[in-house]
Amino acid sequence: MLEARGLRKSYGARAAVADVSLQVNAGEVLGLLGPNGAGKSTTVGMLCGLIAPDAGGVTLAGASMASDANAFKRRIGLVPQDLALFEDYSAIANLELFGALYDLPHATLKRRAAEVLALVGLAERARDKPATFSGGMKRRLNIACALVHDPDVLLLDEPTAGVDPQSRNAIFDSLEALKAQGKALIYTTHYMEEAERLADRIVVIDHGRVVASGTQAELARTLPAVNETLEIEIEGAPDAALLAALAALPGVRRVQRGTAGQPNLEDVFLALTGRQLRD
Repeated sequence: MLEARGLRKSYGARAAVADVSLQVNAGEVLGLLGPNGAGKSTTVGMLCGLIAPDAGGVTLAGASMASDANAFKRRIGLVPQDLALFEDYSAIANLELFGALYDLPHATLKRRAAEVLALVGLAERARDKPATFSGGMKRRLNIACALVHDPDVLLLDEPTAGVDPQSRNAIFDSLEALKAQGKALIYTTHYMEEAERLADRIVVIDHGRVVASGTQAELARTLPAVNETLEIEIEGAPDAALLAALAALPGVRRVQRGTAGQPNLEDVFLALTGRQLRD
């Protein structure tokens, strides 16, 4: 559905994105992961046409963004990291405004506004202003605004930041419904459990480059060092000093009680990008 090849973007001497290629298919969720400053948001900006790449290109169903940018953008919905709402307009007025930007006919716009409000669980709050909404409700309305023109591809840049578990689960349910409808979704997040639940495939970028891609199982298999575990049986309950001493041994990444299992996505992510703090 959506494919990017060799995307590059620099700001002065700093390369925000050095070389990123990826693709997402209809009815699929692609998780886009990376540390702070890895180039995720810049990549999303280039995928939706908000940022012009210095090199590389993006196609949607074979059509190039460069050939007809307006037609291309009409097929994409963007849920930005920062809320993009008019808080003193009602929820339905926000949807009507964003839909009007796409020249939707009045009858189509009214139908689509009702459909997306129902999808995100806000049908009963249609006439209320976002200024009265909780953070999770605002996030859900943000998603509805990106969907009102019925795009083929939805780009979500950390859409659950700062929301409670109930709102997060409501957002997940909405995204899984969109996937079932055949939409293609690209989802950036810092929460590994979100990617584990939602993503069919994952692309990990760091320092502006793709460092790994594949399903969770494929990523785990490409990291033999992560899979190497040593199981030690200790008589009685181990005390904190013993566990600390084991953790301090050369080459030990983690000590945990119980039986060691397969590496989770966080194990893989840290092995690929390191444990150093990022600003």
